[in-house]
Amino acid sequence: MAMNRRDFLLATSVAALVAPVGAMRARAKTPVTVEELTLADIAAAYAGGRLTSRQLTQLYLDRIDAIDRRGPGLRAVLETNPHALDIAAALDDERRSRGPRGALHGVPVLIKDNVETADRMMTTAGSLALEGWYAPADAPLVARLRAAGAVILGKTNLSEWANFRSTHSTSGWSARGGQTRNPYALNRTPSGSSSGSAVAVAANLCAAAVGTETDGSIVSPASINGIVGLKPTVGLVSRSGIVPISHSQDTAGALARSVRDAAALLGAMAGRDPADAASAAVGDRFERDYLRFLSIDGLRGARLGIARRFFADNAPLNRFLDGCVATLVRAGAVIVDPADLPMHGAAATPEQEVLLYEFKADLNAYLARLPAGFKVRSLADLIRFNEVNAAREMPFFDQELLRQAEAKGSLDEAAYRDAREACLTATRSGGIDAVLSEHGLDAMVSLTSGPAWQIDSVTGDSDTGGCSTPAAVAGYPHISVPAGLYRGLPIGLSFFGTAFSEPKLLRLASGFEHVAGGRAPPQFLPSV
Repeated sequence: MAMNRRDFLLATSVAALVAPVGAMRARAKTPVTVEELTLADIAAAYAGGRLTSRQLTQLYLDRIDAIDRRGPGLRAVLETNPHALDIAAALDDERRSRGPRGALHGVPVLIKDNVETADRMMTTAGSLALEGWYAPADAPLVARLRAAGAVILGKTNLSEWANFRSTHSTSGWSARGGQTRNPYALNRTPSGSSSGSAVAVAANLCAAAVGTETDGSIVSPASINGIVGLKPTVGLVSRSGIVPISHSQDTAGALARSVRDAAALLGAMAGRDPADAASAAVGDRFERDYLRFLSIDGLRGARLGIARRFFADNAPLNRFLDGCVATLVRAGAVIVDPADLPMHGAAATPEQEVLLYEFKADLNAYLARLPAGFKVRSLADLIRFNEVNAAREMPFFDQELLRQAEAKGSLDEAAYRDAREACLTATRSGGIDAVLSEHGLDAMVSLTSGPAWQIDSVTGDSDTGGCSTPAAVAGYPHISVPAGLYRGLPIGLSFFGTAFSEPKLLRLASGFEHVAGGRAPPQFLPSV
């Protein structure tokens, strides 16, 4: 898609402000393009007086208008913060008078629309049923980002209800925001459920973004949109103030264009929350500075197990994985190949049972917090709302998962307890931990997903494969790093390991990023 005059002027205005930053990074031989600003680039431009937070915030708002709402029409951003420019200006004043708070001072960040923000923006999970819900306070993770100096730029579109409504859903679609589109090929899926956050980062509509994951909702859209996605250990980032699916698996995480920026975002978000039961299990393993674990030589001497079975039936993707493994070897990693999970695939059925039970319990608890008289205050209310508003809410797919969840009993039932135990056995003691121990591994490695499939509102999503389930079900960390393009579409390489192994995974991921150079900015093509 050709760049129009408005886009050209926008691009050149950014270039004029930040072009000198490129020389500062020349020693690292990492080219800086106008659209690929990192947190370090932004901080250097602020410090050098070449850019202010208010200017950058305005430029991102202009780019959202030009590329997201017009131009390619990505539909990644649901709404922008009406106070963003004022917040940015105040942070500029603070920088001048007191200096920066840290790496995120004055940096515009987008937030997925299932995370509560206190600015005059709704939190709807993409559903018309929650239109008009303005949270009175920030979710703790948002409060931490503000304390770090971030500018909350707006809220991003998502797969409605974080893609837990129908087995025939179309990722990236919500009744409130419509269909988010992949910036590499506009007729292809952005994946989900953190679709808007991933697309916004890939298309340079923000410096970084927050996503959430229950199973694949950070790492899959990261892979498919050519960016870094970091799903932390459950409990490391507070889950309070987030529209839930599952207290066993839900977590917020970072989406960024580099491992360094994802690490910085995680450090700002992570922290103890007395209201979150999973937070207590973290103990003293919270880190404020994940940047210290990064290393361009992070793969040397690392023992990595290649999980082959995720793409065993796809010869082209196995060849792509072979190329990634060769890169790991050249960078000094020791490879165990294959190193598959002993109970590969065993968690799929019990996971679905757990999610149905927990969705009912957790969503009912969340909705009960809404003001008395609000249109939905229970899962049953939500189902009725969708039925009454079917023309707008269900033009493409049904809500059978909501009905199945409503039919479940309490979390005291044996069926739920047995399913959860089966999940933990398959993914922890009989899964990730077993493989790491058997082979003395630092992490497991596989392709994150296949390439983006075509958007299909008739039959819903296709399945090109993915490795997200073991780490998601176990509650363990998982990072996806761009590995290159497959027939013009991005694919990520995943590193996942045991609980609280984020420092090790970030070291490995930064080492791979340095040697692979897999990030390729999107061109907004109609198709590939």
